[in-house]
Amino acid sequence: MSLPFYQRSHQHYDLSYRNKDLRTTVSHYQREKKRSAIYTQGSTAYSSRSSAAHRQESQAFRQASASSFQQQASQYALSSEVSRKAASAYDYGSSHGLTDSSLLLDDYSSKLSPKPKRAKHSLLSGKEKENLPSDYMVPIFSGRQKHVSGITDREEERIKEAAAYIAQRNLLASEEGITTSKQSTASKQTTASKQSMASKQSTASKQSMASRQSMVSKQATSTLQQEETSEKKSRKVVIREKAEHLSLRKTLEETEAYHAKLNEDHLLHAPEFIIKPRSHTVWEKEKVKLHCSIAGWPEPRVTWYKNQVPINVHANPGKYIIESRYGMHTLEINACDFEDTAQYRASAMNVKGELSAYASVVVKRYKGEFDETRFHAGASTMPLSFGVTPYGYASKFEIHFDDKFDVSFGREGETMSLGCRVVITPEIKHFQPEIQWYRNGVPLSPSKWVQTLWSGERATLTFSHLNKEDEGLYTIRVRMGEYYEQYSAYVFVRDADAEIEGAPAAPLDVKCLEANKDYIIISWKQPAVDGGSPILGYFIDKCEVGTDSWSQCNDTPVKFARFPVTGLIEGRSYIFRVRAVNKTGIGFPSRVSEPVAALDPAEKARLKSRPSAPWTGQIIVTEEEPSEGIVPGPPTDLCVTEATRSYVVLSWKPPGQRGHEGIMYFVEKCEAGTENWQRVNTELPVKSPRFALFDLAEGKSYCFRVRCSNSAGVGEPSEATEVTVVGDKLDIPKAPGKIIPSRNTDTSVVVSWEESKDAKELVGYYIEASVAGSGKWEPCNNNPVKGSRFTCHGLVTGQSYIFRVRAVNAAGLSEYSQDSEAIEVKAAIAPPSPPCDITCLESFRDSMVLGWKQPDKIGGAEITGYYVNYREVIDGVPGKWREANVKAVSEEAYKISNLKENMVYQFQVAAMNMAGLGAPSAVSECFKCEEWTIAVPGPPHSLKCSEVRKDSLVLHWKPPVHSGRTPVTGYFVDLKEAKAKEDQWRGLNEAAIKNMYLKVRGLKEGVSYVFRVRAINQAGVGKPSDLAGPVVAETRPGTKEVVVNVDDDGVISLNFECDKMTPKSEFSWSKDYVSTEDSPRLEVESKGNKTKMTFKDLGMDDLGIYSCDVTDTDGIASSYLIDEEELKRLLALSHDHKFPTVPVKSELAVEILEKGQVRFWMQAEKLSGNAKVNYIFNEKEIFEGPKYKMHIDRNTGIIEMFMEKLQDEDEGTYTFQLQDGKATNHSTVVLIGDVFKKLQKETEFQRQEWIRKQGPHFVEYLSWEVTGECNVLLKCKVANIKKETHIVWYKDEREISVDEKHDFKDGICTLLITEFSKKDAGIYEVILKDDRGKDKSRLKLVDEAFKELMTEVCKKIALSATDLKIQSTAEGIRLYSFVTYYVEDLKVNWSHNGTAIRYSDRVKTGVTGEQIWLQINEPTPNDKGKYVMELFDGKTGHQKTVDLSGQAYDEAYAEFQRLKQAAIAEKNRARVLGGLPDVVTIQEGKALNLTCNVWGDPPPEVSWLKNEKALASDDHCNLKFEAGKTAYFTINGVSTADSGKYGLVVKNKYGSETSDFTVSVFIPEEEARMAALESLKGGKKAK
Repeated sequence: MSLPFYQRSHQHYDLSYRNKDLRTTVSHYQREKKRSAIYTQGSTAYSSRSSAAHRQESQAFRQASASSFQQQASQYALSSEVSRKAASAYDYGSSHGLTDSSLLLDDYSSKLSPKPKRAKHSLLSGKEKENLPSDYMVPIFSGRQKHVSGITDREEERIKEAAAYIAQRNLLASEEGITTSKQSTASKQTTASKQSMASKQSTASKQSMASRQSMVSKQATSTLQQEETSEKKSRKVVIREKAEHLSLRKTLEETEAYHAKLNEDHLLHAPEFIIKPRSHTVWEKEKVKLHCSIAGWPEPRVTWYKNQVPINVHANPGKYIIESRYGMHTLEINACDFEDTAQYRASAMNVKGELSAYASVVVKRYKGEFDETRFHAGASTMPLSFGVTPYGYASKFEIHFDDKFDVSFGREGETMSLGCRVVITPEIKHFQPEIQWYRNGVPLSPSKWVQTLWSGERATLTFSHLNKEDEGLYTIRVRMGEYYEQYSAYVFVRDADAEIEGAPAAPLDVKCLEANKDYIIISWKQPAVDGGSPILGYFIDKCEVGTDSWSQCNDTPVKFARFPVTGLIEGRSYIFRVRAVNKTGIGFPSRVSEPVAALDPAEKARLKSRPSAPWTGQIIVTEEEPSEGIVPGPPTDLCVTEATRSYVVLSWKPPGQRGHEGIMYFVEKCEAGTENWQRVNTELPVKSPRFALFDLAEGKSYCFRVRCSNSAGVGEPSEATEVTVVGDKLDIPKAPGKIIPSRNTDTSVVVSWEESKDAKELVGYYIEASVAGSGKWEPCNNNPVKGSRFTCHGLVTGQSYIFRVRAVNAAGLSEYSQDSEAIEVKAAIAPPSPPCDITCLESFRDSMVLGWKQPDKIGGAEITGYYVNYREVIDGVPGKWREANVKAVSEEAYKISNLKENMVYQFQVAAMNMAGLGAPSAVSECFKCEEWTIAVPGPPHSLKCSEVRKDSLVLHWKPPVHSGRTPVTGYFVDLKEAKAKEDQWRGLNEAAIKNMYLKVRGLKEGVSYVFRVRAINQAGVGKPSDLAGPVVAETRPGTKEVVVNVDDDGVISLNFECDKMTPKSEFSWSKDYVSTEDSPRLEVESKGNKTKMTFKDLGMDDLGIYSCDVTDTDGIASSYLIDEEELKRLLALSHDHKFPTVPVKSELAVEILEKGQVRFWMQAEKLSGNAKVNYIFNEKEIFEGPKYKMHIDRNTGIIEMFMEKLQDEDEGTYTFQLQDGKATNHSTVVLIGDVFKKLQKETEFQRQEWIRKQGPHFVEYLSWEVTGECNVLLKCKVANIKKETHIVWYKDEREISVDEKHDFKDGICTLLITEFSKKDAGIYEVILKDDRGKDKSRLKLVDEAFKELMTEVCKKIALSATDLKIQSTAEGIRLYSFVTYYVEDLKVNWSHNGTAIRYSDRVKTGVTGEQIWLQINEPTPNDKGKYVMELFDGKTGHQKTVDLSGQAYDEAYAEFQRLKQAAIAEKNRARVLGGLPDVVTIQEGKALNLTCNVWGDPPPEVSWLKNEKALASDDHCNLKFEAGKTAYFTINGVSTADSGKYGLVVKNKYGSETSDFTVSVFIPEEEARMAALESLKGGKKAK
């Protein structure tokens, strides 16, 4: 019994339901068992196993052999009993079943002993089996399946796998399903015997393991004895037993080979699901986890999908949690809501393939519960069936669209958003509408290409990457309960700019038409743009899912828009794209297709139909007569399904007689009229009943047939197909006819045509447009449209266009249709839309005055009038409508007379234009006809907004019809944002205004506003008017403003231009928003899209706001304010234009040139070619000659006059007079008195300077600077130098010899004075000279100049001072700082704790070299504190500080004590003062006397050494020390033994010192002999 999906999802936890279904299954199973005992023991042994059973199986497997077959079968029977008791399944069938990417092994058992068809087994995860009752057994049945085990890490798991593998093979090898033991020979026993045996086994299963094994053993022995004594084995049974032995032996060999190959380094393994995710049913707000365990090598990568869309954990943080640990993969869904009800897929992929497993999640809602979170989730909406609000049924919802998206244009690769604001009344909290988007009537779902968003008030559709597939009519449908509204607009997607100019555009809509194991047929649509040359064909590219490697599928371009892609790997998924090619090059690729797997449709259906909920317990068993080694019969229904010039596709049905093996096919062909059959697929047999043939000769005729094959052999061929001619069977469609354009809007035209006749498989039509006479065609659509009518958007208003159409199918594009007639783009005329906001402006006893607003859409023509209807309402029941006026009313207000007093009336109004009468308005509110006696005025009416800009607009209104008891004295204007509440109105004017218009400023760009107006009289403020708006504060693209202009004659005019006029649009000028049509002071001229209002005599009477409105447009208007300041500016500008002057940039000026020439010049802003200049000197015109040189540069406007020099007679007034057409101007300069004399002197000086500069000269004269090293650098800059130029330095007229020779490379000459001081004061001079002349420069460094320099030097020295340091000495503590060098002009002052130090013998200051110091002798604690050294440079003091206290003082004082003691020790230590020579040479026999002075306090001790050993005084060597100061050393009669090194050691408590000397004793005879030897050696060398 198959369960509905919702029952499987919701009740699989119900144990009572499960037990009931189990009882039904068991009874059904027992009925089947009576007919044929199939799979009883084997299925149980295979389907449910415990870990203990697996261990027994693995032990049995290691001992298995062909001779021990009976024992092994018995062991399997025991395993069945154990697993039935344990009720813990380990289902390897689910993980090793036949999948789309599994590795296959030959099924030898099915070849030898094919079995009847069986129902597919159900798959249980470990968690599901834990939920089963302890006595619940799940029999799993399986037909013929092929397995390969995955790679496992532990030996125990491999043993379990092998045992399960053997059990399944033995199960399938048995024809009648009995166990593989001697028990199988008991098949001829009666059914009662079998039932009795089963009953005994069931009873035995409740005992211990030992008793059960004993029972089974006895039963088996008894049965064998009965068989041997009662009957003989039949021949059929013997053959079957032999076959079973062979099957088991092959099984053992395969398993051993399998384990031998179990090497992770060499065996790659496709992904396999060990545990598949199971389906769940949960309540809202709960969380759910989907688990799966996957094996494979390399380790598969797992991706989770929801409804075939990859799950992005970053898009909804916290919603999804995806984990992968140790082969266990988990998807956790938190806070489930109704939108989480979906099919989830786990996709595992590695280099060997991809495998998916499916699970369903159903989210249930508690009955009557209202989920608040449901209404805050993006685009999630209320289901359609949810028509009741939380507060009961809504009487009616009104749905309006605001800020709607319009017809949109995009380009491939760009992003785009469509959106609109949705306004729903009444507004119910927490009750949100259902938002659904459609493209061409097909609902859209979120994907990687398109995303939807609902913010609570605005719906948005976003395209992340536009493609031509996205072109179409987009509709947003908003449903609220039982009510819905929708809005549509077209989106056009243009082709991206080609990388190669002239290359074709990208194809579109790449789809998979058919897929199987051997090929996938891809289709696409041809692009509208071919790049200017015909498309030669298309290249198809493929890419395996999970990789980025694209490969081309065809070597030569194909023209037909369908192509079978071969060479695919079975079970793997691919994506495809298509590129078009013409003679210029290859265009962009299309958008990639959806992934498609290379699988047969039946295999795909089997994978998709895998159970999404646990098995329900139902078993379906079918039977089939066994057939052994059957050669398959011929296929049937062979036919050619598709034939093109590039390929032919065959399809057929599998044969009825084929056994249980998989069959493959061989395709053969022969040319028509011959019997020469050739096999097409000789190397690779076809696995699917479809095949695509390539490389056939175009135009030739062929016949085809197919053969089947399996392990038994190749079958007979099928019947041959009819003769097939290789070529495109599908013809290119004919051109459409009768192209008729018709007007639609001011930017669009509706094109209709007759469809192509006899067109087959028509894809659609492409429409092209061309400006009449241009010859340039542009596509109107890039995605083929079906039907015979299309609206072409994006056209230019007022331009004339012609159109043409062509049809397209897979064979190609048709010829173009004939060109249509030219049509001008302008809006079609239609009746206006209904007026709105009917209100009662005044009421009398028998009449009422109504007001209303103009229709939103006037239908392309001016509204000519309105018709008013009214009806009586008695006790809430309306009567019949009556006409209030026979003649149309031109105003938006009307007084209805002859009404009944105190009667209630309703009204409706209809507008009319040239196209006819529009639809009537909505019925107004009920108004009672009665005399108004209120004192305050009624509401103003006819509010409208104009001149809308991003921060301002102008609001107009008409006065109230009912003014109250006194006249209206003014108005108040209020505004608020459209979304704001009623209590957020704010007034725009504190005092009442008398004008019936107001310019509202300070608006926020993009914000929508509404306005109202209230009138006031002496009695008070009346009721507010109806609302004006909502109006969005924005400046629309192309908005232009009124521009003021003053022409050459001084005429002032206001000008306005409009680019969006319709043929019936007119310009309307007004002053202060009152028409100026009859004004005598103004003149208006309009031509085309331009208008000009001219002032005849602009004056104070013309002050005001001038506005220009354009009728029959969407409120296009602009204004210009002329106030007193603007009036003055315009009048001055007008005067300048009437009496023009040549504009001048620079007035006449005089400058002196390099040689002492005088230049008079001025510059005009602009000079024409006819400009003239008169040069005047002292009221007389002067002309060009030897004295005066004149020049005019009309391009720059510069006017010049040159004079070589100024003489006394040149004193006077100079004037330049300019004339350029009507414009004139002049400029004057006066050179008289001191001004002239000063200029004359300057000219002479410049002339002398020029002469000086002809030779070597100074560009910059001598100056000084103080360097960073506190040296003084004298420098000057020279020019016009050559090699022979000499430079000589002088001080006080004495030449200074300079070591370095100047090279003048940089033009700088320097003299460096180090350690500058008073001795360097003086006058310095430098002279340049060569054969061209000489130049000199002097610098005085005396008196104040010297003081200034010394101040700078002292400043540099002071700045170079280092920080104060503390140094301990033997006398005390010294504070010091180093400077670059010291001069006496630098004053040094020391202070202690803010008080100047008084110097004494104990505290001293001084300078030693570059060190400035302060010495504190014998410091005391009073010397602690802060010390400051101030260096005064003559202007500024520079301070350095140090803190001599705390640790710093303690450390310094301790060091002072140490050094003091060290000095005392050094002073008083024992030392040798002198008297001992370094070497003493003495003749043998002589006496040696040495005296030495020593010192020490206390007097030192004296000792003598000889050759580093103590020497004692004796008669030979007499040692004396007298008065503690003198030591005597005496040797009487020295001998050679006295030679050696001697030392005097002095020592006291402060130290010791040693003075060494050497005594050398010589013998005279020895010396003579040695001298003779030396002389002898010298003589020999001379020879």
